[in-house]
Amino acid sequence: MSREYNVGVLGASGAVGREMLKSLQDRGFPVKTIKALASSRSAGSTVEFEGKEIKVEETKPDSFKGLDIALFSAGAGASAQYAPLAAQAGCVVVDNSSNWRQDPRVPLIVPEVNAGALKKHKGIIANPNCSTIQMLVALKPIYDAVGVKRIIVATYQSVSGTGQKGVEELAEQTRKLFNGQEYPPKVYPHRIAFNCLPHIDVFLDNGYTKEEMKMVNETLKIFDDPNIKVSATCVRVPVFYAHSEAIWIETGRPIKPEAAREILSRAPGVLVQDDPQANFYPLASEATGREEVFVGRIRADLSLENGLSMWVVSDNLKKGAATNAVEIAELLIREPDLLKTDWN
Repeated sequence: MSREYNVGVLGASGAVGREMLKSLQDRGFPVKTIKALASSRSAGSTVEFEGKEIKVEETKPDSFKGLDIALFSAGAGASAQYAPLAAQAGCVVVDNSSNWRQDPRVPLIVPEVNAGALKKHKGIIANPNCSTIQMLVALKPIYDAVGVKRIIVATYQSVSGTGQKGVEELAEQTRKLFNGQEYPPKVYPHRIAFNCLPHIDVFLDNGYTKEEMKMVNETLKIFDDPNIKVSATCVRVPVFYAHSEAIWIETGRPIKPEAAREILSRAPGVLVQDDPQANFYPLASEATGREEVFVGRIRADLSLENGLSMWVVSDNLKKGAATNAVEIAELLIREPDLLKTDWN
């Protein structure tokens, strides 16, 4: 009989936490026991796992005793507080917050891209930003084939990236506007319904937002290549689920779109949808609820000698968060030594 594991989900009552539970179930992760954890506000509520209602427990310093793996999606503050305690208790943490992503002790993992870096973990593993994950799943096969010197990306990110409150604001603003009523923005600085906001997270001194710099810095760490030049513009759009990205890359050596299309069609985690004449290309509406990264509109960048352009779409709650975390957990259980912790 194959081994089963004691698993915890921190932030279990949130949108990503619930998606993590669903992904564990849908992917058949060998769960022996499941512990749903959250803040005191959510303690006592219930979440569903494998057809059963699981009571959410308040997170405490000793909540991780006896757990093998914990998936975190409760924000940077909770992660900073509890991830070291979990690792010290012998529980490997896969954290979805931004707190540990640039920590040199913590590998930043996209399984299709840099699974080998898992061997360096000491008990905490970081899940990258959702927009970074889908971009690098699409670019890694090209990077391996001909190299990538420069990446320019413009994102079109759904409101679910802000959580359930973003989804509710878009829905309510839309209803109000259709009825000739005003709905002042609460979640975003401006109205999101029928609008696009070039503003995700806070603005930094260099004129970029924190979200944009996450894409820059995470790309360099995941590819382990400080020579790649990256520039991002991140935009919130009135779409409920799934992020879309327009990506332009400069490759190290020439590659034709046909060759890129063939390479990507064989890449793990990628689904090529690229027949513009038949109006066939990735759509947020079609990617919602799916785990793949969809790639289309693959064509030469006319402004560069060695350039490609593409359109990349993925469900930000699935591959951009929950699925990527569960895939990391799947890698951990394939090698027993990876479940050991050494966090001081």
